[in-house]
Amino acid sequence: MMDIIWVILLLGGIAIGVISGKGTEMTQALMDGASRAVELCVRLAGVCALWMGLMEIMRRAGWVDALARRLGGVLHRLFPDIPAGHPAMGAISMNLAANMLGMGNAATPLGIKAMEQMQRLNTSPDTASAAMCMFLVMNTSSVQLIPTGIINFRHAAGSAQAGAIVLPALIATTCSTLVGILVASLFRRLSRRRGA
Repeated sequence: MMDIIWVILLLGGIAIGVISGKGTEMTQALMDGASRAVELCVRLAGVCALWMGLMEIMRRAGWVDALARRLGGVLHRLFPDIPAGHPAMGAISMNLAANMLGMGNAATPLGIKAMEQMQRLNTSPDTASAAMCMFLVMNTSSVQLIPTGIINFRHAAGSAQAGAIVLPALIATTCSTLVGILVASLFRRLSRRRGA
């Protein structure tokens, strides 16, 4: 569906540019935008490689595992339907720890693994369980201790203080995660009352 929307937007923009007599300016803007996109990608590649390397060092040093262990107690309260020691809980904690440290690429396979493990516990395979919904909310809002993606974009855009986003990002993502957890918990309680 999104591909259809993008095609409509692109063709609509081109049609409006041609109809309004700004075909030359539109073509120039397309070429300028394409060259800036390539420049941005090249600049981001180096910064991304640096941050991913640092994150890999942190993972190998055991920082991600340590963070995952610290999250264990909190996660058992948030996911009461998942038995202690179940592989889903390990995948959830590792995914959230990787996201907190800005390792989105490493977090994705762990998130998929967590969903697969939770699906095995799901009594209604065609409907997402409360645990799956809670995980999706937490994974999407994800507290960011090190927002490497935004730091990379700010650095590539020429920001003198690319890392200045760390504290605001931590505050914003903490608030969004707390609100997401509260709303997911509220819906879980409402669905249990309706089912009782």
